[in-house]
Amino acid sequence: MQTLIINIEELLQVRKTHIDKVSGAEMAILPSIKNAFLLIENDSIIDFGEMNNCTNFDNKKIIDAKGKIVLPTWCDSHTHLVYAGNREQEFVDRINGLSYEEIANRGGGILNSSKKLNETSEEEIYNQSKLRLEEIMQQGTGAVEIKSGYGLTVDGELKMLRVIKKLAQNYPITIKATFLGAHAFPLEYRENHAAYIDLIINEMLPQIAEEKLADYIDAFLETGYFSVEETERIMLAGKKYGLLAKIHVNQFTAINGIEACVKHNALSVDHLEIVTDEDIKVLKNSETMPVALPSCSYFISIPYTPARRLISAGLPLALATDFNPGTTPSGNMNFVVATACIKMKMTPEEAINAATINGAYAMGISQTHGSITKGKKANFIITKPLNSFYEIPYLFTSNLIEKVFINGNCI
Repeated sequence: MQTLIINIEELLQVRKTHIDKVSGAEMAILPSIKNAFLLIENDSIIDFGEMNNCTNFDNKKIIDAKGKIVLPTWCDSHTHLVYAGNREQEFVDRINGLSYEEIANRGGGILNSSKKLNETSEEEIYNQSKLRLEEIMQQGTGAVEIKSGYGLTVDGELKMLRVIKKLAQNYPITIKATFLGAHAFPLEYRENHAAYIDLIINEMLPQIAEEKLADYIDAFLETGYFSVEETERIMLAGKKYGLLAKIHVNQFTAINGIEACVKHNALSVDHLEIVTDEDIKVLKNSETMPVALPSCSYFISIPYTPARRLISAGLPLALATDFNPGTTPSGNMNFVVATACIKMKMTPEEAINAATINGAYAMGISQTHGSITKGKKANFIITKPLNSFYEIPYLFTSNLIEKVFINGNCI
């Protein structure tokens, strides 16, 4: 059975031919069709266009989208959605004046989540995580990357990645798994970094590869965490198992980490709250996608990624949530798009491009996701009646979604 959506007020992100990503000035262009139709069959888009070219209504399920906007589902390329418990006490600690670093030094932060995760059964972690996954799907996310990184032990990291694999098997949403054993140094390795990196490379990675548990590899490349040299070692080890790098970098300091990531052909560099002129120069000569995480900046009151500088330099930019228990306990991409417009001065066109086609690129799925293109997955959002798509970021606390389709099915 084919499904035909008719009388669409505006169909956004229509691409007649495939593109990988949009960069620079192109990010301000969001191709659309007003008074449009969209035809899907099984899990794929098979046609779209203006309503006056839609003539065959026979043997189809009809959905009337009069007054409504249709756009691709969000592609959230950076999350830590699988975790145990939460860190609400640290939320209060920050209100009371403690910094991220001070909380970490008191045993909070990533190590706090690691302790909880290693004390929690795989089944319980799955049951907690599936509720978060269901929530983001209802909020319009149709593809998501999920990282490990709260295990920091062989068993803990494998447990997380198995949960991610189980979620991917049980839900229609496309899930990419990233191995982030290099998220922080466990207490017992704080004075012996080399030994922990050996554990990652010699024990974790071979088992992860054997069970086919990860698509990508990541590290927290930051002052006080993993150095440039340590991260390069991890990226090289990942390459041996076919795992491209997607790296946390430049969240608090700039230590030439972006240059190292580009050198090793990282698919994305994520955070970039601090960006130097040299970083921009390096990125301009690469295929690496910069990824901004504005709801993290919002939640812990750190600078926002300088979107205008990056786009003005001709670079692409993707948006993602950073959904995690400590610094961004939200997977709501609608809020991310709104925050990018409000705080980073991205136009709605730029923000939607960043959260769809560029987000798909940042997780290696732009061939199948991120735009309304024939042959791509039938993943799309139908909004409630709107005056224009500008209301998506403008009405930043309103739920404007009426229906979400993933793989051709209304969820």
